[in-house]
Amino acid sequence: MLATPRSLDWRHDPQRTNLGRPPRGPGMIPLSLGEIAAVVGGTVEGDGAVTVTAPAVLDGREAEPGGLFVAFAGEHVDGHDYADQAARAGAVAVLGSRPTPLPTVVVKDAQAALQALAAHVVARLRDGLTVVGLTGSQGKTSTKDLLAAVLSSVAPTSATIGSLNNELGVPLTMLRADAATRFLVLEMGARRIGDIAELAGLVAPDIAVVLNVGQAHLGSFGSREGIARAKGELVRGLARGGTAVLNADDSRVAAMRSLTDGPVLTFGRVEHADVRLLDLTLDRLGRPSFTLRTADASAPVALPLVGAHQALNAAAAAGAGLAAGVRLDVAAAALATVSLSKWRLELRDLASGATLLNDSFNANPDSTRAALDALASIEGGRRIAVLGEMRELGDDSEAEHRAIGEYAASRTDVVVAVGEAARPIADGAGERAVALADNDAAVDWLRGHLAASDVVLVKASRDERLDEVAAALA
Repeated sequence: MLATPRSLDWRHDPQRTNLGRPPRGPGMIPLSLGEIAAVVGGTVEGDGAVTVTAPAVLDGREAEPGGLFVAFAGEHVDGHDYADQAARAGAVAVLGSRPTPLPTVVVKDAQAALQALAAHVVARLRDGLTVVGLTGSQGKTSTKDLLAAVLSSVAPTSATIGSLNNELGVPLTMLRADAATRFLVLEMGARRIGDIAELAGLVAPDIAVVLNVGQAHLGSFGSREGIARAKGELVRGLARGGTAVLNADDSRVAAMRSLTDGPVLTFGRVEHADVRLLDLTLDRLGRPSFTLRTADASAPVALPLVGAHQALNAAAAAGAGLAAGVRLDVAAAALATVSLSKWRLELRDLASGATLLNDSFNANPDSTRAALDALASIEGGRRIAVLGEMRELGDDSEAEHRAIGEYAASRTDVVVAVGEAARPIADGAGERAVALADNDAAVDWLRGHLAASDVVLVKASRDERLDEVAAALA
């Protein structure tokens, strides 16, 4: 079982669980509570004949009719206390560590039980299901969205909602698969060595996509070599005969070819890539157009997304699509219609006439540079970067923040550093910088300084909640 997070309260924190609200609709094969109890080694309190027919959720407000509410007892919040709320939303049962007013499967460890149930459900569907695992230091969620668009254009597809890519998010996604699902796309994140191996242990993917080895969570892994080892666990976890889809432009990812005896398909800009990215151009809003070429086909792609880096993500999605049997031209057509998960380079016109680029979901040095490049590519007046702390960078944190400040100063007109931890960004940006104490101060400054033609980027790690700044401007 994967390591339990230090605090369980986020599992029932609406500020977090609502980041990826699942769509209503079919999902999960029907199982009685008696069957669930047998799978997870629990006991039934209440009517064991009650049948779960809808997906599992952690937030009672998101329960669907016929659904399963998974309750965790945290230090400050006990999910079992929200069983009635889940029932009002439609849940018919609870999986937890003590009885509730709803029929409940009681287990010693709800996390282990959730994972066991997910593995059981996918195992029952496995003959008609292709499972794709996807990881990388940055771009996971955007590429997952791109790949979901490619695969869903040819067959029913279930994919990770938002960025629910951890020890709970992956099994929750697995439980959304049903008899009609033909492709299951699982975004997999890691904070320590072994996390992805554990996730792949729940279901060995038929296709493993590794995007890059960057600096996200560098403080946890200690080095890029440690990060590469963690990401390589996905390739090692492939099902027998499964295909690895690897970034040929990233030497650490390309080296993962040695971790599998199965087929390998590469993507990238380099000449030897199996899916090669060519002729990249950007329009006035920073949206990329390019050509994808394989040994026997080529297809033009125009993405409705901001940022040149999205072209490589699209190449990865097309490569995974090819591994799943989707023709290149079909993939290209699907990519032209894609939309991304919340707060990923969302471009919006403000009432003031300025333009907002909201990339506030998360940040690390590599993704922040990509966002700054995207900001610089958009036509307009001044480019203003509102940047907060990038967390989990370990001993290199101050130097990395200062380097981002220097880079931001080279790509923008004004760099707004928000919060004390972001002060090294201001130091790096020099005379272009404005250092502000908190989000409220950032909102006040922006309201007083934004001109009609300005373009403003908002980006920081999730816990900095710079989405609040973006929301106040919208």
